Amino acid sequence: MANSSMRGGRSRKFKSEINVVPYIDVMLVLLVIFMVAAPLTNPGVINLPTAAKSALPPTEYIQVSLKPDTTATIALTGGKNGSGQQEKVGGRSALVQKLRTMHAANPELPVMISADKDIKYDEVIQVISEAKKIGINRVGLATKQ
Repeated sequence: MANSSMRGGRSRKFKSEINVVPYIDVMLVLLVIFMVAAPLTNPGVINLPTAAKSALPPTEYIQVSLKPDTTATIALTGGKNGSGQQEKVGGRSALVQKLRTMHAANPELPVMISADKDIKYDEVIQVISEAKKIGINRVGLATKQ
């Protein structure tokens, strides 16, 4: 009886609860580790090769200008014709059709593609692919110097 009087006369019950305080501490430590490690990794950097200016650029070529609002401009540029009149085309099918007719009239002319920097990379690749399908062997990309 002396033993029960020291405890206040109550019997001890077990708690069936989970103590979440240690788990919160572990999660906060993991959060801090990831917050510190996240700026160290930079997956968005792409090292592109540099291109030098060509030794002899073509004097006459078909220029295709692509804009982010899905419109394009096609013109015959340079040479004896001077700067040709630019013609706006609405979609890719109209651009391919106009490119096909210009290539049929002048099969030896190369094509120079200049695209806005905000345009999708896929759009430029699709135009290059369509030009190759038509039979144009020389397709170039215009860049700033």
